[in-house]
Amino acid sequence: MVRSGRVLLLRHPAGHWDFPKGHIEPGETEAETALRELAEETGITNVRLRDDFRERITYSHQRGERCIPKEVFFLLGTTTERSVQLSHEHRAYAWPVWDRALERLTYKNGRRVLQRARTFIKDSGAAEAPR
Repeated sequence: MVRSGRVLLLRHPAGHWDFPKGHIEPGETEAETALRELAEETGITNVRLRDDFRERITYSHQRGERCIPKEVFFLLGTTTERSVQLSHEHRAYAWPVWDRALERLTYKNGRRVLQRARTFIKDSGAAEAPR
């Protein structure tokens, strides 16, 4: 989620910073999931999704002795909304500028997604070009 050259990041209870994201519900498209999860996690509903940006990451996370593989698709959205109403799933939010967002993101794959989004926006000449 981008607003005025700034990127929305959420802080999880474990302390890491990441993008809004969540699980696809049966029958949902990726775009529907992204919009629903964003609204649930932040209260942001005035969003324009770019239909020409999609990034995929995979990772595993440990739950007890089980290793659970995860696949996440990131879409790029813009908003004019400033106010964030955090859900119980998160502890804080920030709207840092691009370089600060790259520094704040906890995971390398998140930084890679943000770098690709930044390049995409610059190359497309979009109004949300990074500052």
